[in-house]
This record gives sequence, structure tokens and C-alpha cells, in this order.
Amino acid sequence: MTLPALAAVLFRLASTATPLQSGTVLDIASLFPTFELRVAASVLVTVAVVAVWRLGARLHDKELEAVSMPVWHLSVTVLRLVVVAGGGGFVFALWSLSGDIGTISAQYDLGRETFVRIALSAAFVVGAYVLTSVLGRFIGEIASTRPEISDHQREIIYRIAQVTTYLTTLAVILGIWRADLGGFLVGAGFLGIVVGMAARQTLGSLIAGFVIMFSRPFEIGDWVEVGDHEGIVTEITVVNTRIQTFDGEFVMIPNDVVSSESLVNRSRKGRLRLDIEVGVDYDADIDRAAEVAQAAVEDLDEVLSVPKPQVVAKRFGDSAVVLGVRPWIDRPSARRWWRARTATISAVSEAFDEEGIAIPFPQRALSERDPSGPISLTDQRPEASPEADGGVEGGDE
Repeated sequence: MTLPALAAVLFRLASTATPLQSGTVLDIASLFPTFELRVAASVLVTVAVVAVWRLGARLHDKELEAVSMPVWHLSVTVLRLVVVAGGGGFVFALWSLSGDIGTISAQYDLGRETFVRIALSAAFVVGAYVLTSVLGRFIGEIASTRPEISDHQREIIYRIAQVTTYLTTLAVILGIWRADLGGFLVGAGFLGIVVGMAARQTLGSLIAGFVIMFSRPFEIGDWVEVGDHEGIVTEITVVNTRIQTFDGEFVMIPNDVVSSESLVNRSRKGRLRLDIEVGVDYDADIDRAAEVAQAAVEDLDEVLSVPKPQVVAKRFGDSAVVLGVRPWIDRPSARRWWRARTATISAVSEAFDEEGIAIPFPQRALSERDPSGPISLTDQRPEASPEADGGVEGGDE
């Protein structure tokens, strides 16, 4: 059986005590004489390398007081590279010394230079993957110490570094295989032109997404108004921005529309002013009404005491002098906004009732050009209306 035989071979390999100074070289191929054993050994070594690689990813997240984080990350990365290089070297030596690689090379006319290119290409691919991982952690550590760098900016910087690393690795690998880079670049240029013409709107949204992420007009959790849409920002991608309205609807707005529409961010400064209108009768004392309204609002817990609430006369209405009550709230959100607005209206209404200040209903006065006064509409008695047959109610037939 394959697995018992492989276990016996590994036990023999572990129990071999050949001194290094004897000058003998352990022949790996002799320990795995059959094709099945070599396949099983390669699979086990690959599984072990993958397990160590995953373990290294977890070790990156551990914090040690005795070792600084950069040194710890570098040590774990070097360990992972050594394990990968050792496992790859073992598998290559196993198949090379067994003669299988020589057989394949003779069958497909592959020289030593081809295998060197394959090894270099694989090394660059692994190196690019490890480099992007190191860059991601490095960028994350820098962003954690810089509050002005948001999570989205950190993510986009990491993606740009990742794409740049992979494109550079691809160019190097193409150079190793002596590919025609000139023709490749010309073809990529024509492909870029065709794609750009076919997806102008998508590319416009993509470019606008980069602009939004770096200019930071809003962040996730902000209360914004974009054109006709108002709500809380739930997600920002390089293509679109998603908003949850106060009705529970999710609206996905392309970034090119976001950049072209008027944008209002009510959470940007950390505080927001409310503007609530209340009408006062023309016969009332306007200054007294403003003082009463301001005193009523200043005692509320839902609004800020600094800046102080203000009450200003805004305009002459059809039936009243319109006052503007302007309190402030902190950490603006829809819930806090509605709560402060409701508390303000209730407080002002109760204060006006206690002080006898009337909030008039809409009313209209009719008058003639004769300045004798308004026309009375209630002194005249209504005339008797004729019946449907043309007679008067109660009359003779």
C-alpha cells in the first residue's frame, strides 16, 4: 500500500544518522523509488508548506511585547519564504534525482534554461504574493497611526500597490521568457482604447470613485443628501455609492452622478442647526414671544447649550409674524434631528400657551376701497331659497 510504504520510508529517513563529515550524500530518489511514493511525498510536502503558510498568516496577527511589530512581521515573512523555498527545493530535487524530469525534458525537448526560467517565474510569483502581503500590513500599520487616512483610502492604496506589484511581476516574467513586449504593449493599448470607448460611463464612475475616496466629501455613516436622495451612506466603492434612505430603501448612485450633483453632508462638522418656524399673532409682542421661545428651548436636553439657541424674526406671513427657532444638535443623525425637532415644537407650544401668546390660524380680511373698515359677513340674514318647483317654502299652491 502507498501510505504505509511512505510512512516506512519517512521513518527510515528520520532514523538515518549519517554524519555530515563522512562526505556521503543522502540520495532522496532512493528513499522514494516508485512513482506513487514520489507523488505522495510531493503532496504531503505541499500540504505541510500550505499549513505553515496559513500558520504564518495567523502569527502576523499576534502581538509580542518583547519584539517590535515590524521585526516580528519580517521574521514571520522570512520563515514563510524559507519553508516555501525548502519545500519547493525538496520536490524539485525528488523529481530531478529520480530521472523523471530528465525524461520529460528529453521527450519535450526542454533544456536546462527552460527549467531555470520556470523556477525564476515561480519565484517571482511567490515573491510578488509575499510582497503584497507585507505591503498590506505595512499600509495598515501606517493608516492606524494616521487618523486622517480613512479605511477606504487605505484599501484603495493597498489595491493600487497590489496591482502595480503584479503588473511589474508580469513584465519581469515576460522578460524572462523573452516575449515581445513591444507587441504586447501595442495590443494592450488598442484594447484599452476599445474598452474605453465601450465603457465610458463605467470608466467615468471608476475615476470619480477614486476622486471621492481621496477627496473624502463623506464617509460611511454620514448623513448626506445627493440630488433628490437623502439618507445614510452605507458603502463606498470605486464604481458607486450606496445610501440607505429613512424609509428603509437602499439607493445605489453611480459615482459620476455623485460628483456631478450637489452634495450636502449634514454630519461633516459634528453638529447641525435646526430651523423651525413658528407664527405669532400681529397683535402680540414680538420681542416677548422671541424671549419666551428661546427660554423654552434652552432648557431642553436634546439640544446643545453651546452654541446657544437663537430666535429671529424671519418674515411677515399672511396671518402672522414668522419667527425662526434655531437650536443646535451634536453628532447629527436622523433620529437625533427628529427628536430635537419634536421637543422644540412641544416646548415652544407649551410656553406660548402659558404666556397667552397666540399662534394664529390662517385668516383673511375682506374690505372695500372705502376705508371705513372690513366688510362684516355675519350680520346679514340669508335669503329664503326657492323650492325646486319654483315656489317658496310654506306658500300657497
